[in-house]
Amino acid sequence: MINVLILDDDPMVASFNKQYVEEIKGFQLAGLAKSFDEAKHLLEENDVQLLLLDIYMPGKNGLELLQYIRKETAYNVDVILVTAADDVDSIQTALRYGAVDYIIKPFEFERFNKALTTYREKHSLLTAQQSLKQEELDASILHQHEKKNMTLPKGLTPNTLQVIAAAIVDKENEPFTTDEIAETVQISRVSVRKYIKYLKEIGALAERMTYGAIGRPFYVYVNRNLTKSSFQDLV
Repeated sequence: MINVLILDDDPMVASFNKQYVEEIKGFQLAGLAKSFDEAKHLLEENDVQLLLLDIYMPGKNGLELLQYIRKETAYNVDVILVTAADDVDSIQTALRYGAVDYIIKPFEFERFNKALTTYREKHSLLTAQQSLKQEELDASILHQHEKKNMTLPKGLTPNTLQVIAAAIVDKENEPFTTDEIAETVQISRVSVRKYIKYLKEIGALAERMTYGAIGRPFYVYVNRNLTKSSFQDLV
């Protein structure tokens, strides 16, 4: 079993994450922490393999804990960020300090499940074998062949995906809505919504809820890793 420590100062969010962890085979909760100091203490007292880490909290933030862990050789723990921080600086800092995944709140269980199951497969492979062939490393750990093997869901076409992806790239890092992309590419909102859902599911887009002038919630999206040179690889 993979022991998981959750660091989130919001008790309700921590409770949801705890339930999610307990629903996924191969994981068990090692503890819940609300602060830098509490997480540090639990890491010292427990055998933790995976830390689910929020950035925003009173006092020292989650990135400071991540930096501390990487500087202390005694901690042999992997980290997945689960946070509302969607700014590029936070994402880059987390990745540079070795975060194995980055989940932006609010998120759906499917994204959380994908992050943990992918981690479980890597963890199992790395703990079961003393050495790996290049092909195993590429396919299972580095995912060098992931995009080439990717197939589109039924009803989606490569050409339309490329058109929509190109429109998203042109938005750079600015948040956008489904309606804005539909207007740009002159494709129905229903169709565009299917492609955006697909791009979100494969991690190319981040989704967050916001509120309009009259208080009604709606979703906006932010480009995470699509570029003019890479979006065609999705098909």
